[in-house]
Amino acid sequence: MDIKAVAKDSTAMLASYLTYQAVKIVLAQLTENNPPQAQWLNGFSGQSILQDGEAYLRSLTAANQELALRIMTVREHLVEEVVDELPEMVRRRISQQNMEHRRQQLERLTQLTVSDPVPNIESLAESLNVELAPPESDSP
Repeated sequence: MDIKAVAKDSTAMLASYLTYQAVKIVLAQLTENNPPQAQWLNGFSGQSILQDGEAYLRSLTAANQELALRIMTVREHLVEEVVDELPEMVRRRISQQNMEHRRQQLERLTQLTVSDPVPNIESLAESLNVELAPPESDSP
C-alpha cells in the first residue's frame, strides 16, 4: 500500500469538495446580490465537471476570472477553517462507522431466519447425548 499516493488522492478529493462548497457559497451570495451573475455561474457550473475542482477552476478562469478568484478565495477560507478539525473528525467518524457496520454484521450473523427450525429441548438434548430428567410433578 502506497500511503503517500492515498494521501495525495485524498487531498485532491478534499480540494475538489471544498471547491464545490465554495461554488455553493458564492452562488448563494450572488443570488442575493447579483442574480444575473448567479444565473450565469449556475449555468456554467451545470455544464462544467465540478467533480474535478482544479479543471473546473481552470475552465472558470478562462470564462470569468473575477468569479474564479472569488471562488478560490472562499475555498482558501474554508480550508483554513476546517483543516485543524479534520484529522480527529475523520478518525472518529471512520471508527464510529466501522463499529456500526460490525454491529450490523454481527446482528445478521446471529439472527435466526424464519426457515431455521427452533430446536426443542428434547432434540437438543438428544444431539448432545444428554439424558433429561423427567419433569417434576406438583402433587406429593
